[in-house]
Amino acid sequence: MNYQETTTWMFNQLPMYQTQGATAYKEDLQNTIELIEHLDNPHHQLKCIHVAGTNGKGSTSHMLASILQEAGYKVGLYTSPHLRDYRERIKINGQEISEDFICKFIAKNKPFFESHDISFFEMSVGLAFEYFSVEQVDFAIIEVGMGGRLDATNIITPLISVITNIGLDHTQFLGNTLTSVATEKAGIIKPNIPVVIGEYTAETKPVFISKATDCKSKIYFASENIKDTYPSDLLGDYQLHNKKTVLQTISVLNEMNVLSTTIENCKVGLANVVPNTGLLGRWQQIGEHPKTICDTAHNKEGLTIVFDQIKKENYNNLHIVFGVVNDKNLDAILPLLPKKAKYYFARPNNPRGLDVTILHQKAVEMGLNGDAYSSITEAYQTVQIAAQTNDFIYVGGSTFVVAEII
Repeated sequence: MNYQETTTWMFNQLPMYQTQGATAYKEDLQNTIELIEHLDNPHHQLKCIHVAGTNGKGSTSHMLASILQEAGYKVGLYTSPHLRDYRERIKINGQEISEDFICKFIAKNKPFFESHDISFFEMSVGLAFEYFSVEQVDFAIIEVGMGGRLDATNIITPLISVITNIGLDHTQFLGNTLTSVATEKAGIIKPNIPVVIGEYTAETKPVFISKATDCKSKIYFASENIKDTYPSDLLGDYQLHNKKTVLQTISVLNEMNVLSTTIENCKVGLANVVPNTGLLGRWQQIGEHPKTICDTAHNKEGLTIVFDQIKKENYNNLHIVFGVVNDKNLDAILPLLPKKAKYYFARPNNPRGLDVTILHQKAVEMGLNGDAYSSITEAYQTVQIAAQTNDFIYVGGSTFVVAEII
């Protein structure tokens, strides 16, 4: 199979949370354990940094990679989901994995995948570990897909565990309280392995402390310890917390003598995350007149910060292209959206995309003014015609919305 045929097989024939939702979620790690043993345990060759969290884990992972690259290290980066091409998920020093490596990996292991019902995410994790092992990276930054305790990435014993924050997302899998979600994400904390916590609440802090105590793991609260940060080319207001988390993590690793980085590495790394790693979709400006911003924020916590940041912008009229997936709590999300805006609602081109009729009707009931469109592309083309030079356009609500217009 060529690359297109290979990725089509991966997307269409195996369970994948992004397209199937609950049916793709497996409540144990047995499949991953069997897979990784089949691959001769490539993760044992890696020095990993494990990153979990409701929001910010992607940005945090990319910031860490950028700093380590500036320090001269060969850095593997595994993240999800991708926006345009599957290869975005697996990079070394900002360079995507080759199509050829993916094709050969799938072809070689396809019989095992089929006979053992290996999921899309599990095989992706296996692919990343094998690739990083073959390429002999100095460090591998591994982002959790969802949750932590039962995530396929959680077979590793990392150098350090990082938890950015806790919010109510994927509640059908992780629980509907901050305590239950924190418990799932705290599952990445390993015995005697330090853990960095980016943000916490009164409900989540005791969960982290308890788990770290049980594991005899030293715990660091970045928001308490890190007072000053450096400018970054990731411009969203929410990046302040992520930068503190990153700097705390780098500090701990330096103290452990695991790596050697300088303040200059941190400054230059944070200032050049996008060119160093290729990160897309985080308060990304895609148009100038009118100013157009897209962002992958897709839950209450993330969208709250994004819309607060929009309030700081200067514009005549606000236009918002908006779509969500069907597991989102509209009663929690829609009240966050500014009423003084013109909306262009559409369904993301994904099986989990919420029917635009449902979204539009619910939005109108909550006092939002806008129209429904047949696709994100149509909505975006319409707003480009309608908006004036001094207006502001925001595109978001889902990673899949951003993916369609970048």
